Amino acid sequence: MRSLPELLAPAGSPDALSAAVSAGADAVYLSGKRFGARKYAANFDENALEKAMGYAHERGVKVYVTVNTLIRDDELRDVARYLSWLYSVGADAVLVQDIGVAAMARDVVPDLHIHASTQMTIHNIQGAAFAAGMGMKRAVLAREVTLKEARDIARQAKIDLEVFIHGALCYCYSGQCLLSSVIGGRSGNRGMCAQPCRKPYVLLRGEKDSYGRPANLSAAQTKERYLMSTRDLSVYEHLDKIVKAPIASLKIEGRMKSAGYVAIVVDIYRRALDAIAAGKWSPSQDEIRDLALAFNRDFTEGYLLESKKVMGREMSDKRGIAIGTVAAYDARHEEAAVRLAGCAGPDQGDGLVFLSPGEEVGMVVHRTPVIRDGLLRLKAPQRVKPGTQVRITSSIALTRKAEEIVARTKAQVPIDLAMAWEGGTPLVHARLSGPRGPISLDMRAGFSMEKALSRPLTAEQIEAQIRKTGGTPFTIGRMEQQYPGGLFAPVGALNGLRRDLLSQAETALIQAYRPDPEQARAAAARAEEIDQVAPAKAHTPLQDGHTDLAVYADSLDAVKGAVLGGCRRIYFEPRLRRESKGTIGKDYSENMVSALDQARALCSDSVLVWKWPKITRNDFLNNAVPLLTRISVDGVMVESPGAAEAAARSGMKLYGSVGLNIWNHLTVWKLARFQGLTVSPELSADQIAALISRARERSIPSMELLVQGNLEVAVAEDCLPCSAFKDVFKPETFFGLQDFKRMFPLRLDDDGRTHILNAAETCLVDHMPGLLSTGLDCISIDARGRTERYAMEMVQIYRRSIDMARAGCSEEDLVKLKDEARSISLGGITTGHFVKGLRDELPDME
Repeated sequence: MRSLPELLAPAGSPDALSAAVSAGADAVYLSGKRFGARKYAANFDENALEKAMGYAHERGVKVYVTVNTLIRDDELRDVARYLSWLYSVGADAVLVQDIGVAAMARDVVPDLHIHASTQMTIHNIQGAAFAAGMGMKRAVLAREVTLKEARDIARQAKIDLEVFIHGALCYCYSGQCLLSSVIGGRSGNRGMCAQPCRKPYVLLRGEKDSYGRPANLSAAQTKERYLMSTRDLSVYEHLDKIVKAPIASLKIEGRMKSAGYVAIVVDIYRRALDAIAAGKWSPSQDEIRDLALAFNRDFTEGYLLESKKVMGREMSDKRGIAIGTVAAYDARHEEAAVRLAGCAGPDQGDGLVFLSPGEEVGMVVHRTPVIRDGLLRLKAPQRVKPGTQVRITSSIALTRKAEEIVARTKAQVPIDLAMAWEGGTPLVHARLSGPRGPISLDMRAGFSMEKALSRPLTAEQIEAQIRKTGGTPFTIGRMEQQYPGGLFAPVGALNGLRRDLLSQAETALIQAYRPDPEQARAAAARAEEIDQVAPAKAHTPLQDGHTDLAVYADSLDAVKGAVLGGCRRIYFEPRLRRESKGTIGKDYSENMVSALDQARALCSDSVLVWKWPKITRNDFLNNAVPLLTRISVDGVMVESPGAAEAAARSGMKLYGSVGLNIWNHLTVWKLARFQGLTVSPELSADQIAALISRARERSIPSMELLVQGNLEVAVAEDCLPCSAFKDVFKPETFFGLQDFKRMFPLRLDDDGRTHILNAAETCLVDHMPGLLSTGLDCISIDARGRTERYAMEMVQIYRRSIDMARAGCSEEDLVKLKDEARSISLGGITTGHFVKGLRDELPDME
């Protein structure tokens, strides 16, 4: 038998948990009411969570709890308490996104296993190595990582790996998406994503004016409206290939899905894995159909298997399966005649949808469909056109199958028994397997068997009664008796003995998953030692009265403009174009060296930092690191711990940008080797001030905030403009994404990835006194995609603002500067979350 990876199932509710366990999951992942990245799932309060843990552990199923949101300083003690409580009730692991929380967990609960959430955006060998170095036991890889890359990571990073194999795909790299945050204040990093990627958009193309703003825009002529909607992942047909890879866990997405969905999908993958282990598996068309009926937006093998068909831009909701097309419509009988496409028709109780361009008509089949003259006859709720596609969207047969799966009771834990009698009293010694080894129980019956007058019980009768464990997670394995014979006891007494035995086994098994009580108390005490940082204002002006100004640039023109404006620190991310995605040729490397050399010449009196892309796959890192010995730069700016690990080998100074998700002082302390760090744009002024004030208790990097520019809110592997246009890499071309009220600028990187920018520019020039009082060491302007003129004028505006704020200018003077900034901005201006913060204190969804 081939060894198998773990099958990990979603449990967004108690019903889904029961379904996952009954269907054969090895482990489940779920969330409490706080700190989990699916706030709108049903989730579990602490009482329900403890019961859920016991329910799963009784059945030999592990439980991983998501604590995978980003955490503010004022929440750290509550998170520490929560982690210590999860440890005390036997959580097998917790999934974490926040670097500071992961570091804190090692101090508070060193024996609790930590898994790096997919929200950590681990997509290279060095990122996995960073997680391993923090003591994490497992890394959930970014969904964009290929199986080949996963194999390379597994070989070189000493950490278990987990990959998604089925369910919804995010458009953006998880952990790097701020789109929902900037649109409505509902941050995906706080578990509140409103899924704007599933909405309709229009792709725009135009030219750029002298400030890099759009001009002469026109819309792409395409029938596709859901431009950021991905298909659903399903690797079922290639599961044997994935099982051969060194992957520890196969994860099914779906904490927002129904228990029926969980039952069907987990059951299919469970049986497939078991068949693969036995060497007897081949994909089943019936199971492929059931997976599609459970839920699909059309399936893709995803980035994991390097599919070219990841996007499903035609529609964003459930698609079901196509069964045929409308041949005719009988208005008199309100009946549609459907020509079936060689597949089974619907059953009574099934849900159907009639799909034609711009129209969807849904219905439930209320009576048994009939076939007449070779056509399926359906009572339609309204007129439907010939040629309209007909799809089954819900299946009554599949619903019944899911109910049958959920109703199954799998006796997964065998108990071996040895029974003896002492003076007629049964003595039972039980032995069962626990998570850390065998568990032994000894119990004495609360009754004595008496000498039988006429019909003594036989050993076989006693064994048959004890073996009746139906409805429990246990089964009786080997059973030995030293029965003297000739005794009698009521059946109820033997049943009571069995119930007591199983109750003690249940308690012992649950307890075996929990730590020693003294260790749990020690963890709880350490949690109380975590300082509670007040969320109130804690402004600490800089003692030296100096604040640096930096500029992000991706062209030599923008570098030149920044220098002419008086900027003395440039983060340069040269915009070149690779010959082909996934490969880096010699020409690309030489062009990179040339661009950096030219930037150095322009920045003779300024700090020049090579800004690396937000996503740095190993092919980029393998090429970029050797170049560090050939170029004259003052440091490297990165957006992930993996990129930092790679760059640090050169001895270069490190700078950290927005992608590192700096939300609390513990993260800052963990990244103390950096020269500078950029705090998250999702924090308010008071939260930034509290973070910096607390962090400065140690020697820390300089702290920075992006204060001007269209904030990057998503990065995706998809080249969105490529879906409609050719020759999309001309720097003078502008692309945008239009929804019903705003336009989001797009930028393509050297790999053709789409970077989505906020519709309005962040502009904090009139908040300069507040910025300075937070304790920030540096403020930065993002001029990527913009022009020399923009960079020069915006730098001049902010230099004046800093000088005026230091001199104690009036609010009216700063408003005039804001008007100047507004006049050259793209899409208007916004203060982002600096003033009011996020909308993250909404009531839990029950």
